[in-house]
Amino acid sequence: WYKGSPVEVAFSHGGRYAWVSNYKMYGWGFWKRASDGCSRKKTYDPSFLYLIDTKTLKIEATVKVGSVPKYLAASPDNRWILVSNWCSGDISVIDTKTRREVRKIKIGRFPRGIAIDPTSQTAYVAVMGWTRVAVVDMKTWKVTRYWKIGRGPRHLNVGPQGKYLYVTLNSESRVAKVDAKTGAVLRKVRTGAIPRSAVLSKDGASLFVVNYVSHTFAKVRTRDMKVVGVEKTWKRPIGITYDDKTKRVWVACYSGAILVFQDK
Repeated sequence: WYKGSPVEVAFSHGGRYAWVSNYKMYGWGFWKRASDGCSRKKTYDPSFLYLIDTKTLKIEATVKVGSVPKYLAASPDNRWILVSNWCSGDISVIDTKTRREVRKIKIGRFPRGIAIDPTSQTAYVAVMGWTRVAVVDMKTWKVTRYWKIGRGPRHLNVGPQGKYLYVTLNSESRVAKVDAKTGAVLRKVRTGAIPRSAVLSKDGASLFVVNYVSHTFAKVRTRDMKVVGVEKTWKRPIGITYDDKTKRVWVACYSGAILVFQDK
């Protein structure tokens, strides 16, 4: 038997498909399983994505990727799924038609968050073991630049027009607003201790950030990067999303709760 340990999900084709990364796999042949503390001097088992049809809830395909895949991002044109492989130090590029990995791109130590611009031409990858965000040309599949943003970049969001990039800096306890063309850091703000995941409202006016050690989430006005609200959560909030229709914030906590807040 084989089973995985799902960690993140990305939806494509209008929500028809869910792509799920499995942190590691269990079963015959998977003897070199890795974890967050993996060493660059060792090699580890690859892992897999599950492709789930959201209508039938059946696993339609499995896709082999790198070691300890974490974040996934679907390109707006639905052609590609990009996956950050934490222990491999690269990202996998998945063709959604063939449902296969078509290439790997070396990024650096501990790639984490991925964001893709609205035109599906540029991808941004947070290199969490460094201070940089890698910029990937999605036509040539080459890393064209590394932008120095701050310590421990973790989660990325691109504004609706593709003009700004928002980066949570796990090791600085701040969030950066970045010019998505030049990489210039326009402003940083402290939202709480150890900011991790973040989500933008559809209009790009508000950014919601969970603070892992503060046990809070913060609402940031993106125009001037001012914190306009902070709410307490259960311990160790890790995931966050925003429902634009109901204006509700959903927060998942490692301490065992999913919390729902009404945005004001």
